[in-house]
Amino acid sequence: MLYTIIKAVHIIFMVSYFAGIFYLVRLFVYYKDTDEFEENKKQVLREQYVFMARRLWNIITIPAGVIMLVSGITLIVLNFGLMKTPWFHLKLTFLLGLAAYHYWCWKKILQIKNLNGNVLPIENIKLRQANEIATFILFSVVFTVILKSMVIAFWWQLIVGFIVLAALIMMTVKLVNKKKS
Repeated sequence: MLYTIIKAVHIIFMVSYFAGIFYLVRLFVYYKDTDEFEENKKQVLREQYVFMARRLWNIITIPAGVIMLVSGITLIVLNFGLMKTPWFHLKLTFLLGLAAYHYWCWKKILQIKNLNGNVLPIENIKLRQANEIATFILFSVVFTVILKSMVIAFWWQLIVGFIVLAALIMMTVKLVNKKKS
């Protein structure tokens, strides 16, 4: 029963963490979208986006991430047999990618905070595409956890599926961004 309760906590805070990460990178996009605005409007919006990003990071994303991590480690301790399964090693590999993405987000928060309302030196389309990285990681982790050993058995079909999904999402982002111009 304890294991199931901790698993539920892990899933709830995983959802909260990803909600924070998804919205955080969206705030970076909104900040960048103000480049062409009139100066007063640009400054007000940029200050608000920086404020929102910092609050989101400190009040939702980090606490949810810590609880997700602690509950995940607890699940491993309670069921150490997970460490002997190939699918779980794959999940941990995806989580290393999530850690790198998390670090990138943290560096971007520090960067926009220190810009003092100046231009964020990255292309808008790059931010929009970066916004989808968390989606790919979430898909990868969820499919790995749900399919378990079938992920290993059908690895090439899943890779092809994820490549097609990634291409569709990236093309959609480019198409939507092109229509906004």
